Amino acid sequence: MNVTLYPLTSNDLPRVAHLRVAPDQIRFSGTVHEAFAAAEPLVDFHAIAVDTDTVGFFKIDRGYHKNYPFAGPSDVGLRAFLIDLHHQGKGLGAAACGALPAYLNAHYPNAKMLWLTVNMINPAAIRSYIKGGFTDTGNTWPHGDAGPQRIMRLAIC
Repeated sequence: MNVTLYPLTSNDLPRVAHLRVAPDQIRFSGTVHEAFAAAEPLVDFHAIAVDTDTVGFFKIDRGYHKNYPFAGPSDVGLRAFLIDLHHQGKGLGAAACGALPAYLNAHYPNAKMLWLTVNMINPAAIRSYIKGGFTDTGNTWPHGDAGPQRIMRLAIC
């Protein structure tokens, strides 16, 4: 399985518009269409591919520390991470997470740490992040849209 990550521009919705998650997962990741519709100047879009098939999407938030005080000003945040419904359960989320340090080091050379919050009632995502190299800090972020979240981090450099 050859997982690659690549950047998207705000005009690249057609490249990822086909990506879907199960209806009960939307509260955790949102949709690709919602991500592209949001006006967030400090957020960059990225895709996950296996061979030539785009199978996932995520956002990197360069202003993450402004909303999450546990992150430092040079850190970035992972948001809206999703793997298409038809490609879930194959280890692609963990593989994509494993590819993040080298990828982000190349695209965000000043960032030292990648942070995320993951809903406590989303054990599949938690397992995937841990398998992909994230560390659970043991702390909780109580302000998640779908309830309390675990705070996780991954060293980029």
